[in-house]
Amino acid sequence: MSTYIFNIISLLGGLALFLFGMDTMGKALERQAGGKLQTILAKMSSTVIKGFLLGAAVTAVIQSSSATTVMVVGFVNSGIMTLKQAVGVIMGSNVGTTITSWILSLSGLEGDSFLIKLFKPSTLAPVIGTIGIVLFMFTGKEKHKGIGTIMLGFLALMTGMDIMGDSMEFLEHEAWFADLMISFTNPVIGILFGAVLTAVIQSSSASVGILQGLCVTGAVTYGSAIPIILGQNIGTCVTAMMGAIGANRNARRTAMVHLLFNIVGVALFALVFYGVGLIMPWSFLNDSVQAWDISLIHTAFNLGATAVLLPMNGLLVKLAYLIIPHEYTPQKEELLDERLLATPAVAVQRSHEITGRMMAASCEAVQAAVELTKKYSEAGMEKVLELENLTDQYQDALGSYLVKLSNEEMANADNRILNNLLYTISDIERIADHAVNIAEAGKEMQEKNITFSDAAKAELAVLEQAVADMLAKTASAFENTDLAKAMKIEPHEEVIDALVREVKSRHVRRLRDGKCTVEYGFVLDDLLTSYERIADHCSNIALEMLQSAEDKMDVHEYLNALRAGELDESANYNQRIGQYTARYQFPSEK
Repeated sequence: MSTYIFNIISLLGGLALFLFGMDTMGKALERQAGGKLQTILAKMSSTVIKGFLLGAAVTAVIQSSSATTVMVVGFVNSGIMTLKQAVGVIMGSNVGTTITSWILSLSGLEGDSFLIKLFKPSTLAPVIGTIGIVLFMFTGKEKHKGIGTIMLGFLALMTGMDIMGDSMEFLEHEAWFADLMISFTNPVIGILFGAVLTAVIQSSSASVGILQGLCVTGAVTYGSAIPIILGQNIGTCVTAMMGAIGANRNARRTAMVHLLFNIVGVALFALVFYGVGLIMPWSFLNDSVQAWDISLIHTAFNLGATAVLLPMNGLLVKLAYLIIPHEYTPQKEELLDERLLATPAVAVQRSHEITGRMMAASCEAVQAAVELTKKYSEAGMEKVLELENLTDQYQDALGSYLVKLSNEEMANADNRILNNLLYTISDIERIADHAVNIAEAGKEMQEKNITFSDAAKAELAVLEQAVADMLAKTASAFENTDLAKAMKIEPHEEVIDALVREVKSRHVRRLRDGKCTVEYGFVLDDLLTSYERIADHCSNIALEMLQSAEDKMDVHEYLNALRAGELDESANYNQRIGQYTARYQFPSEK
């Protein structure tokens, strides 16, 4: 009795270590891939074939088809990816996940050659683990620590697999276990067991690994393994189906396509395989399987199902539309899907994209507001107010989302971007506020019939062009994370400050000469203040970009050192001030 207890304890410990290793390795691989996952999946899956290849590649990298499909559901829900693009990626993820089973099948290697002994987990795992702990503990670079974490995850995975295998050897002589395995030769029972097991642990790779561990007992035959593997492919859909709860219709259809692909694939395979078996019984069904046999069956099924159903992807989409039909109630696009929080690097990149949209709205608001100072209209004023309200909505949504995202574990680079976004959204929102101030100045000019002199108009035109150029440059630098362009924004801001001072000086001279009135000066001062503040916020955005990307000193210290000529960039900084000063010249005073 005590032997049973100790074996069960050992089995549970091995399972815990195995699942921990798989989770650790998968998450570390995901962090190393970073936000590139979104770009790769969303922008390079234009055809079903490309989507299939990319889905297979990404899943092989992050070692989880469940993570890939949940990510894809989130992309479709957020409008990043279309349902058509998602189909190929989902099919590819089923093939990519088979890589894990081949890695786990290393435990079944047998032979006395040096190469075979080297690749046996009992040798390979400790070697990789030793390298991993050195990288993790004794290197300062985050990338090296990430690689070390992957290696340590692999060590835990394979060690857990070995412990499970050793602890399950006693089952070889247990009659009840042999009877249990025989019961799984019934296709219906075997498929249901595989589906339930995978649904519970939410990982087909893990359930396949457990099945491979059971192979040491010799009681697992082809007859019992095949239906269990078929069921595992259905059970893995549970994660995506749960992830689609509360999502929009296309996201739910994406999860449904995943489920249909596996159910139809299993049904077709079972009908053909067991149908042929009724006519010509398969002689190998009672033979014991090894770990690599499990990998072979798993891979063959997924490749076969993909070969049959990939050309029929349109039919799967139509079935998904029949099950989840069109509704005539409007649904709001979910810009920041919380499902993506499970993949922090992707969530950070998505937040950056939405912040880029917010920046574009603020720039458009300023452009529309400046037009109102030339020719006022209520429609134009309404447009500015709508854009400002939109930036407020963006700020609220992004602020809440980024706070939630900050609680997730992520790479240092992503964490710096997140902090940058938290600061940046406030500056972008303030730009839109100043657009409203400019629009209100335009309204006051119209109501009081204020018209600036030709000289003042010419000066404002130069200043407005400088501000417009700076906004465009800031938006482009932020959207493309262009640090070289971000370096050009601070000297641009210095020139705008100088232009504002010069406009004020010229206005004072016109007042003194009786060419202007104090009332006109109040409106002019409001405009100049708004333009100057907009330039300040653009400068803040650029400086936060530089600080987060290059981990510079405090922003104020950096600015002081830059202006004092103490940094390598100081020469370029002064040169650019000269270039912008020459570009934005006022007409000479008469």
